[in-house]
Order: sequence, then structure tokens, then C-alpha cells
Amino acid sequence: MTTVLCLVLLCIWQAAKAQPNLGPPLPIIPQPVRARAGGAPFVLTSRTAVHTGPGLTPSAAARFRQYVCTVGHLTLSLQPRAATGAAGGIYLQLDSQAVTHPEGYRLVVAPGRITVTGHDEAGVFYGLQSLSQLLPAGTGSALRVPGCVVEDYPRFGYRGMHLDVSRHMFPVPVLKKWLDVLAFYKINTLHWHLTDDQGWRLEIKKYPRLQIVAAYRAETLIGHKKELPHRFDGQRYGGYYTQAEARELVRYAAERHITVIPEIEMPGHALAALSAYPALGCTGGPYQAATFWGVFDDVYCAGNEDTFTFLADVLDEVVAIFPGRYVHIGGDECPKTRWKVCPKCQARIKAEHLKDEHELQSYFIQRMGRYLATKNKQLLGWDEILEGGLSPGATVMSWTGEQGGIEAARLGHSVVMTPEKEVYLDYYQSLNPRDSLAAGGYTPLRKLYRYEPVPAVLTAAQARYVRGVQANVWTEYMPTPRKLEYMVFPRLLALAEIAWSPRGPRNYSGFLARVRTHDPLLGALGVVPARNYDEVTDSLRAGPGGLPLLKLQASAPQSDIRFTTDGQEPTAQSQKYTAPLLISQSCVVKASVFAGSRRTQPVYSKEFTVGPATGKAVALANPPAGNYNPGTTWGLTNGVAGTSRYNDGQWYGFSGTDLVATLDLGAPQQLSSVGTNVLNYHWQKMWPPTKLVFSVSSDGVNYQPVYQQTEFPINGINPVRARIAPVSARYIKVQGSNQGVIPAGEYGAGGKSWLLVDEILVNY
Repeated sequence: MTTVLCLVLLCIWQAAKAQPNLGPPLPIIPQPVRARAGGAPFVLTSRTAVHTGPGLTPSAAARFRQYVCTVGHLTLSLQPRAATGAAGGIYLQLDSQAVTHPEGYRLVVAPGRITVTGHDEAGVFYGLQSLSQLLPAGTGSALRVPGCVVEDYPRFGYRGMHLDVSRHMFPVPVLKKWLDVLAFYKINTLHWHLTDDQGWRLEIKKYPRLQIVAAYRAETLIGHKKELPHRFDGQRYGGYYTQAEARELVRYAAERHITVIPEIEMPGHALAALSAYPALGCTGGPYQAATFWGVFDDVYCAGNEDTFTFLADVLDEVVAIFPGRYVHIGGDECPKTRWKVCPKCQARIKAEHLKDEHELQSYFIQRMGRYLATKNKQLLGWDEILEGGLSPGATVMSWTGEQGGIEAARLGHSVVMTPEKEVYLDYYQSLNPRDSLAAGGYTPLRKLYRYEPVPAVLTAAQARYVRGVQANVWTEYMPTPRKLEYMVFPRLLALAEIAWSPRGPRNYSGFLARVRTHDPLLGALGVVPARNYDEVTDSLRAGPGGLPLLKLQASAPQSDIRFTTDGQEPTAQSQKYTAPLLISQSCVVKASVFAGSRRTQPVYSKEFTVGPATGKAVALANPPAGNYNPGTTWGLTNGVAGTSRYNDGQWYGFSGTDLVATLDLGAPQQLSSVGTNVLNYHWQKMWPPTKLVFSVSSDGVNYQPVYQQTEFPINGINPVRARIAPVSARYIKVQGSNQGVIPAGEYGAGGKSWLLVDEILVNY
């Protein structure tokens, strides 16, 4: 029977390959390895039965029937076994020879039947997810499934989403709904971040104070942590998941071929646990769960044996709940401040012949890794676990960038890529100032979709250690399920595609077309996604004379961009955008997307200040760093000021180094004013200069100071605008002295401060 069926499927596949593509591209996400639409459709009715073959449990078929009932309002029958030679209906079967890749499937939709063949049960399940995505919304009579042949399998075995429930919790029914959505897009791992400074979220029976004390914080920060003074809601917040609830979630996930990986943070991010058991900290407390976001000096004491006893006891209960092979132990953002002055930690360093506190962290991680190995578990940690040497068998989750993953792969360790700038879903997805509050950064759908998880610098042998990719959902600014869904979807669909689909050039416009067809499918799953991927965005480059050349773009089909340059709101009668705009004078450009007479997206706005300095050359003595290096110096004179969200590519940042910028006007000019903008957010480690000096010169050698400022009182953007005695000069030098080391008592004390500036203004 199997041989005959394989021959039949092969014939169908060959015939499908010989036919032209008779229909539109299949709206499947993630994009299958091979798919061909064509031929007559299969019509589902209430008489259609789902047949499960040998070796398959009925659960996947039952969930498919439920989906058809929800979306198509049809009730299908379920047949445990397919009758020999039977025709019609939907047939599910296993055949690891016909489908050779783990988790792979073959889907054939013909007029007489639909067949889903899987390498394994997961493959059949994923085939049914693809079939589900092909179903149109129905009215209860019949659903037409387009004729097609799909052969598909995943690129990576690890396809993950991280969910932080320490900062904000979500009810179990909501978590189950999200698991349904993950499964729908073939995500097979939920990384469950259960403990952090702001709350402990898992019941540990041996340590009841984790539930009584550590699970709660006194209040929660209102607004962004950069804003001063900090404001709080005054409301006690917290709770925890019982072990029974956790087991139920694990079971529910497993039925959908999702593994739940628990994360128990150590040795840092431990304030909540220390609030319940203060003897486990270096100072002995008292401690309280954090009420705002950040990195805190108080961590587990690495010199105290009770710390390791406590964590071993906790892990004993954790591994009994979560059957997967991984346990994530964090390992990130662990300040060494307390360890450096803790007698017990220093004694541990001496007794273990360790060089310093970084090797003490390695000792801590390796010791916990060895303990997990006795439980047949594998340690997974953030890339800081590389400090001082990796634990044998440890898997690295590379979040600070790609370098940690590259280093681990070169050492022969498994890697999951999750770099912050590319796949963190707490980043803004829109630059519109009215977009809801987020952590920072800017990761629009387009950017995430274009991320390639395997760094080009790895050899083919090293690249095999990259096991997969994960999107991270940190919930500091996601207090409700609705807000989380807005931040996560549809960006998670892009993650699903880069995790599953073959490597190669990605067609973003084709992906967007499929995303639009999935909007009602997400709605049927109870999810309200963001739709700002069609809003107006821009790009700036130097035009003639260095003046800003503004290019507008929007992806919405059958729509136009309408704009104004006088600051007025655009209407359907406003000028239609057809080509980049050369900005030759100060103005405010506003634009939006219109479908006929209807505006469909928020209004885009950008202010330009054009003066003698606009587009002129600037030389920097010290290069800008990190996220605040736009790549050229033109942004310092492009007429556009950086925003208070500092995620628009306009700010120039200097980490521990001074600002020394020299503007060349090209010829001597009479000057009467100079200026710039300075960013001051201590809670983002952004400090103003201790001294800012403007000097002018006619020859570029001899400079005369014309203005100095040492006070920058605004928490945010400090506009520096200075009227000076009229002077003729060609060169303007701007020097800002970096704060250097962040002072004691301030956030990030002991680290390098950032000095951020934007726009050099002359005769503004």
C-alpha cells in the first residue's frame, strides 16, 4: 500500500511540476521549501472526513477539525483509520522514506482528496498547519482549498520565542492561545523567562517564601525608565504559576510540538529571590523586588555554599516539571560590584585558584552546569556565560550581538542566535512619535525579515553549530496581552520564516502580501496584530550641495503617498509623491498613505532646519560607537535633529571618549550664532559633556573660543543655542568633554558614560 501510494504521489508531483502555476502564490507562512499551486481545488464540506493512518495519534486531526470549525464554520468527521482504497477526504500518514527530513511533510491537494504525509508526527502536524493557512473564511457550507503540491521541511531545528513573565504576567489561557499561534507558524520552542529582579513566577514547594515574598513587588514604574523623576503606580503587583499550571502548559505545548524551556536566572537578576532569602546575597540585605527596570548590583553570593544548595533544590523541582533537554540559567548582566568586596566571594576566588570575578562567574555557571548534567539536562545561557570559559556542553544564546555566537561556534558549542538589534520584539517597530511606548531601538518588520542567523564569517563546519534563531519578548513595557500582541505580531511571522525557510534572498514584498492574507487568520486565532508596516517611512541622503534628499516610501498596495511641505496635514487633494524631495529651505514635511480619498495610515512628519552649515563637511577626531554611529558625518549637518527616542539614526554617540568635531563651511562667513543638541538620560547611561566649547578659525589651525557651556539641566534633549559676537570664520570646532566613568550611586556606576550629540548649527 505504501509503495503504491508513493508512486501515486510522485505522479501527482511530477504532473504538478509540468503544469504552469495556475493560481497565485500560496499564502503559507513560513514560505515552504517547494510549493506549486495549480489544478482544481478540493472542496471541504460537512461530509468531508479526516482519516488518520497507522502510528498517528488523533490529536493533530482533532485540532485541525476544531480550526475548520472556528474559521470555516464546518464540522468535519474524524476517522481513526483510512479504509484501504478509499477516496475523498483528508488523509494523514507517516512515511519517513518518502519524506526524509525530520519535521518535514508533503501536502497534496487534488480534487478528490487531500493527503498529508509526514516524516514523523511533527511533520504531519506542520503539514496540517500549512493546510489550515490555505483555508478561506467560510459560512458553513463549503470551503475551496486551492490545488497544490507542497514539499517542506525546516532549515533549523530550534525555532523559538522567548517570553518574559517576570516584568508582567499573563494568564494561563492567554499563554495557551499564544502557543496555538506559535504552532500555527511552526515555532517549536517557548523560552519561558520565569525569574528576574522584578518577580519570581514559578512555585517552588521547598521554598514557600518565593511565592509569598519574591513573587510580588511593591509597585511598578510608570512610563519609560529614562524619564525623571521616576513615577510609580503605587499598586502591589505579582503572582506566580503553580507547578500544576506549569505542567499543564508544558503538556498543552507538547501536543503542539512545542518544547517549553524554563529560565531560572543566576547569578544576576536575583533581587526578587534575595528579597525572600536575603542570606543568599553578599550583604545579607534587606532586599526588595525591583520596582523599575535595569541591572542591579545585588546578585547571588558566589562564595556562599547555601546559594548553590538553594539553586540545586530549585532546579530539582524545575527539571521535574519540564521534560525538555534544556534548562536556561541566564548568566547575563551580572555586575561584579558586590563580589569584589565580599569576603566569601574573595575566599572562593582564592580557594579555587581563580584569576578574578569573571572567572568566578565561570565557576558559578560551570558548577550549575555540572549539576544539571546529573539530571540529564543541558545548560543553556546568554552569551555572558562565555566569561572566564564555557561549561562543557553548554549552549550559548547570543543576544548582545553575533560575536558571542561566533565565538561559541568556533569553540564547538551549539548556538541559538538572538541578537538584540535584530530580533528583540520590545524594540519600536515604528518611528512615528505617537507609537506606543517601547524599550527603545527600532526593528521594523522589514529589518527583522532580512536577518540572516548564520554569520558569514563562520566556516561551513562552524555554521553547523548554529542550531536556530529566537525572537525575544521582554515585557517591561507590555503590561497587557493586547499590548504584547501589538508588539509581537506580525514580526513573529518574519522570525518564523527565517527560522524555517531555506536560506537565500528574501522577497519582502511577497512576504508582505502573505502577511496581509493572514490578518483574518490571526483574528480567528484571537490575535490583534500591528498593521503599521504600511505606514510612510523615509530615507535621507546627501543631494546636490549636500542638501538633504528625502525619499518617501510605503508598501500598501493600490495606494498613493500624499504630502505637504508647509506643516499642514495632508489630504487626498495634497500633492502626490512621485520622486525624492530636495530640501533647500527650512520646512516641515508631512505625508500619509491614501487609498482613493481615505487616509489609511498615521501621518508622517519630519522637520528640516536648513542653514549655512547644512550639508557641509564635518571631521571627527574620535569615531562614534555602537548604535550611535550612523556611518558618515553628514548626519551632523543634514538638517534633521535626533528625537528623544534616539532610535532614528541621527545621534552620534561617544562611549568614554570626547566629542571633537570640526565643521568646514567651505569659505569664510560672518557668524552670529552656533548650536547643537545634547542628550541627557542618566538612566540610559547618557551623560552630557562636563564642558562644551565652540571655537572658530579662518585657517583651520588657529582657533578662538567663542562659547562655552557646562550646565545641561534638562533630562532629555538639551538644545544648545548661543548668540556670539559677530566673527568671520570658515571652521567651527565643537569639543565636548566626556563624563568618562559613571559616578558611584548612579545607574551603571563604574562603566563608561555615553556622550550623544546631533546637528551642528550656524546662524540658525
